Amino acid sequence: MWQVAVCAALALGWTTAHAQGPGTAGATVAQNEREKLLLERIQQLEQRLAAVEARLPGAPAAPVAPSASPVPVPPRQERSATGDSSSLASFTPGTTINVLLDGYYQYNFNNPVGRVNLLRSYDPTSNNFTLNQSAVVIERAPDPSHGRRFGARLDLMFGQATESLAGNPANEPRPAPYRNIYQAYGTYIFPVGKGLNVDFGRFASSLGFEGTFTKDQINYTRSLLFTSLPFYHMGFRTSYKLGESTTATWLLVNGVNQMEDFNGFKSNHFMLSTSLAKNLSWTGSYYFGQENRDLVQPPFVSNLPPTLPTQPGLSTTPVSPQANGRAHIADTYLTLNATPKLTLVGEGDYIASRVYSNSTPIHLIGGAAYAKYQFAPAFSLAGRFEYVSDRGGFLSGATQSLKEGTVTASYQPVDGFQIRWEFRHDWSNQAFFLTHTPGLLKKEQNTALMGLLWWFGEKQGAW
Repeated sequence: MWQVAVCAALALGWTTAHAQGPGTAGATVAQNEREKLLLERIQQLEQRLAAVEARLPGAPAAPVAPSASPVPVPPRQERSATGDSSSLASFTPGTTINVLLDGYYQYNFNNPVGRVNLLRSYDPTSNNFTLNQSAVVIERAPDPSHGRRFGARLDLMFGQATESLAGNPANEPRPAPYRNIYQAYGTYIFPVGKGLNVDFGRFASSLGFEGTFTKDQINYTRSLLFTSLPFYHMGFRTSYKLGESTTATWLLVNGVNQMEDFNGFKSNHFMLSTSLAKNLSWTGSYYFGQENRDLVQPPFVSNLPPTLPTQPGLSTTPVSPQANGRAHIADTYLTLNATPKLTLVGEGDYIASRVYSNSTPIHLIGGAAYAKYQFAPAFSLAGRFEYVSDRGGFLSGATQSLKEGTVTASYQPVDGFQIRWEFRHDWSNQAFFLTHTPGLLKKEQNTALMGLLWWFGEKQGAW
């Protein structure tokens, strides 16, 4: 374009210089005609040059009119056939990660051989600094009101308590794969009526008033009834709200404390929970199933390869005759919030178990009473008394009548840290409890304990 401009300037300058010199009128007219033709020629050259430049590579784009700012498009989320989002970004906001650390020191006044406390599920050692539970709870609860019908929960546990759970060979013939899993289940709420809640996996047993995580219990040590009842189940758990305050639950599971079924019979558990009044709730349960093993338990699992092409530790040797007897458990408890500071609980249990269908059953009948008073936001005092008639040795391995009384003081200066002091007195009508002298037993066992608990996470209420 600049070349054309230079030529035009020279031409105009030359014609102007000659027009200012001497000449005739006819010369002036001819001069004007030439200038007109020259300007037309310049315009034609400019148009041709612009067309050539437009075809050259890297030519600047023609200016365009400004447009409105583009509307941002949200990233696409992968969704299941039901419409639930499965992306990580959608999963994270509804997920809580929670941590619990629970330890204790306990002294047994019997000074028992081996420093062993009998009939204690979660505090079996004395004169020992002990890590009871170290747990991580990861949970994403379903929320149908926000279009999320599925959820999941995983509880990993480490410490001494695992030896009473899946780490116990009496519960699991192959404890290694399941030792550190306390709960692991998925949930889906089907759009049936008010919502049919279905869980599958391993979950804590609903039998009994007490639970596993110490921070949510009235006392630090667990009751004799807690030790007698199941700790966990593997299978299906289905619940449905019959009303605003009543829920019906049905469990179809492998059995009592069984990740791998002891036999081919699936056990059932029916439970009804309701609020009888604003401050009074009731739960009743009935459980039945075959809990005896139909296979000979193999020797302790080692690193040696299995004799058959399968995983190590699996038995193929049947028990003969087959132990086809059933176990029945009836459990009920009432919770009364008498005042904003006073909580009262009463529990009753009946257990009957047979080895064979025609054998004499062994029985356990027991009851427990609890009371807790919150003197101040940071301090509470609680007590428990229970009586257990162990006919046939279901709990203790011997026929006897057992009683225990416990007093617990709790100090919680901040949410997430708690100190507990506890004194407990166990006694029996038989000489049963260990002493410092091997073979010499006593009818009573007295212990004093201090427990320390830390926890944090976004999960609200009881874990």
